[in-house]
Amino acid sequence: MPEATANVHWAAQKERGSFLGIKLTAIAVRLLGRRAVTPVIQLIVLYFFVTGRAARHNVRDYQRRLVAWSGRGDLFPRSRAVFAQYLAFGECMLDRFDVWRGKLRLASIDMDDPDRVRDALLAGGRGQLLVCTHLGNLDVCRAMAELGEGVALNVLMHLPNAAHFNRLLGESGDRRLRLMHVGDLDTSAMLELSQRLERGEWIAIAGDRVPEHGGRVVDADFLGAPAAFPQGPWLMAAMLRCPVNLVCCLKRQGRYRIHLRRFADAAGWERGRRDAAIARAVTDYAAWLAERCLDAPLQWFNFHPYWHGTNGAPHAR
Repeated sequence: MPEATANVHWAAQKERGSFLGIKLTAIAVRLLGRRAVTPVIQLIVLYFFVTGRAARHNVRDYQRRLVAWSGRGDLFPRSRAVFAQYLAFGECMLDRFDVWRGKLRLASIDMDDPDRVRDALLAGGRGQLLVCTHLGNLDVCRAMAELGEGVALNVLMHLPNAAHFNRLLGESGDRRLRLMHVGDLDTSAMLELSQRLERGEWIAIAGDRVPEHGGRVVDADFLGAPAAFPQGPWLMAAMLRCPVNLVCCLKRQGRYRIHLRRFADAAGWERGRRDAAIARAVTDYAAWLAERCLDAPLQWFNFHPYWHGTNGAPHAR
């Protein structure tokens, strides 16, 4: 979990905890089982909750905004709602260990795919773009690799911000998953991604994290107030001229459900109208994310200031 600081961009914030501690936890889960390790995870979560004042404030801010925007007062527990979201994050971490050990299989996942995006995965042909979110379990990409019967996934993310988890992910040995740092997307990297799409590989990137330096953003209404969203995923889709899909993986009643939606085909975005198309895409993505937050209100694992003016830092993340 990165350490949230009020006026520091999320990508510049140091990851809390050590690689050794995380790896020992993963080993304990493998040897002792999930039930035996759960109390330890809860103690770790309690430590982060007690020592993370800014993060607690940011979670509370999100919860208040979601309740006010939706008009629903039943979304969160009446007491210790913020801590409940921390506990949900701890449970997600345990699930991530299960994913890394290959324990999360197709039989334990439900699908919500009215647009038949999975069929495109299974059919082969040119790859497509998956825009995901920090709502739910981000390791859905590994489950997608399984669901796609071996389809290769290129996951673009800010690697230094979660170096320990990403190192452990790399040691798990899944060769179908390739992690790439979003800060390295120069012309040659984009050409390589285009070639990978032509080979039938897919690309996954989060749509709810603003880059630290030099990233273009679009303001969109999110839970009743303006927030900045990155242009990067949509600009990439326009440059690669590929279809765009939305994906998140939420846990409800003990089971994960993958939500897939066909979103847009960036091949039709004309260069002269590209900015307008990207602005519409960001607006629609923010609306989709808000609706999904209602499906699993405790599972948007954002511990950083998000909205303009939060903690007096208009563009802090």
